Amino acid sequence: MPQAFIHESAYVDDGAQIGSDTKIWHFCHVLGGAVIGERCSLGQNVVVMNGVRIGNNVKIQNNVSVYEGVELEDDVFCGPSMVFTNVVNPRSHVSRKNEYKRTLVRRGATIGANATIVCGVTLEEYSFVGAGSVITKNVPAYALMVGVPARRVGWMCQCGERLPDKSPEACKVCGTRYRQEGDQLKRVS
Repeated sequence: MPQAFIHESAYVDDGAQIGSDTKIWHFCHVLGGAVIGERCSLGQNVVVMNGVRIGNNVKIQNNVSVYEGVELEDDVFCGPSMVFTNVVNPRSHVSRKNEYKRTLVRRGATIGANATIVCGVTLEEYSFVGAGSVITKNVPAYALMVGVPARRVGWMCQCGERLPDKSPEACKVCGTRYRQEGDQLKRVS
């Protein structure tokens, strides 16, 4: 398997674990204690803090900071300049390191450009956060979230296509089938 590619302008601190075929581009900084899986891509100016776990095949676009307390499962997409937080009530003069909240982004989720993810939430599998949205609560699997604060406006197939609003039972593009149960969507086949 190919080794990781680390651009000459990037810093990867001792103790960081980088999976094979991962690419770390210009001006990135990966701190010791970070774990990054295989076949990932970190665009220009990405920071990955100590203790962060990133799965396989994760794409992190330019200008994203992944703070301590954030975990990205496999196949997550983070759009350009999107924001994670790790403290609910930060103050410069008050240390809150013991108050970091965990943020979990499940397999296949997409976070659009300039979106903000307030810490302490879970984005369930294949959820889709629109560009510029602000997530303040847990996001259901396959939910399409937009706005400030974000609200669910539809459902997305795991292939990335929007499901029909009136009958989200099947994707017209890939044929994947779903069943809606209240405020949840579950994959059937």
